[in-house]
Amino acid sequence: MARTAGATAAGTTERLLRAAADVFAARGYDAARVSDIAEAAGLSNGAMYAYFGSKAELLVGAVRAHGRRLLSHLVAAEPDRSITELLQVSGRRLRRRRDADGWLVIEALVAARRDADVADAMRGYVAERIEWLADLVRQAQASGELDPALPPSAVAHFCLSLAVGTALVGPDLDDVDEGEWAAFLARLVPALAPPLGAAR
Repeated sequence: MARTAGATAAGTTERLLRAAADVFAARGYDAARVSDIAEAAGLSNGAMYAYFGSKAELLVGAVRAHGRRLLSHLVAAEPDRSITELLQVSGRRLRRRRDADGWLVIEALVAARRDADVADAMRGYVAERIEWLADLVRQAQASGELDPALPPSAVAHFCLSLAVGTALVGPDLDDVDEGEWAAFLARLVPALAPPLGAAR
């Protein structure tokens, strides 16, 4: 199957990443075949390799394009809301069942444990997400919302680990009471605030 007549490179890339996201989410990285992804995108295998050099690159490209990023979407949608409030709202939503795109990052992280090519590609993606979260922590520290003594990278690592953990131990395995989860987060997030009496 050849490239669709009149299609732009950007449009073809987006179609390919959407097809890859769907196939990886449905079958997992190991079982997903490049030919299935190409067929779903309406491309030949050869045409697909003009855009991505390997299945690993395609997986990470799909993660970047379609992996669900709950907190960053909240920040973009509600820029005036405090970061501690956004952390709590985002944390409460972690317990919800995942859609297909919500499983992409998990699939990529699992694949990275078995495939060195995926690990190499994911290392950069994870570093970007950690740095984005750490920068959010720094902003909250500068505004006096979070304790300036907290190491931003460690807080970022905790947030990412919590997101991954709640995805792996999701409602289908352990459906914790939503109110209890919210109550726990309501105690956890304020614990990151500056100590009482600290100068702001």
